[in-house]
Amino acid sequence: NVIDKQLDIMLNIYKALIRPKLEYCVQLWCPTACHGNWGTILELEGIQRRFTRLINGIGTLPYSDRLDRLNLTTLAERRIRGDLIETFKIVSGQVLYGQNLFKLGRSRRNLLTPRIKSGNLSRDISRINDNFITERVRPFWNDLPKSVRDVASVDNFKASLESYKRSAKCLSPSNFWYVINNK
Repeated sequence: NVIDKQLDIMLNIYKALIRPKLEYCVQLWCPTACHGNWGTILELEGIQRRFTRLINGIGTLPYSDRLDRLNLTTLAERRIRGDLIETFKIVSGQVLYGQNLFKLGRSRRNLLTPRIKSGNLSRDISRINDNFITERVRPFWNDLPKSVRDVASVDNFKASLESYKRSAKCLSPSNFWYVINNK
């Protein structure tokens, strides 16, 4: 039990002890939004939701307002952001792994992902392919403007991604950031 539930103390506890456990190896096991996974997604988000209710002064606010006050995002948004950052590292050649995961289109702008031909594979293996990072990240990566993708470093990519997220350009109902921020 935590005796002092001040905002700064609780936020540090959450970031240091709880969120790392919720996000451990998330690029590998990431639950995707499809039939059968909603329970897991909601259960994970519920942990963050319940913890933010414990904080003095903001516990009665709606969840989205609590996240804004704490400068946090939903766990779903963090998972996609993590996938985008990992994709940037791979595509820009800043890491020594994953070079064969993604294929760039002719314009060197969009990601193409070779699909496994499921002729001899079972339906389950074909469905597993849809949950790989290559399939999860492709629509979000391809929607990013060139100015976000064509930066020199990971830190610049993170900053560009954040400014894009906050810009009015990305707030159409079909955009990921719109869906996440308008729940």
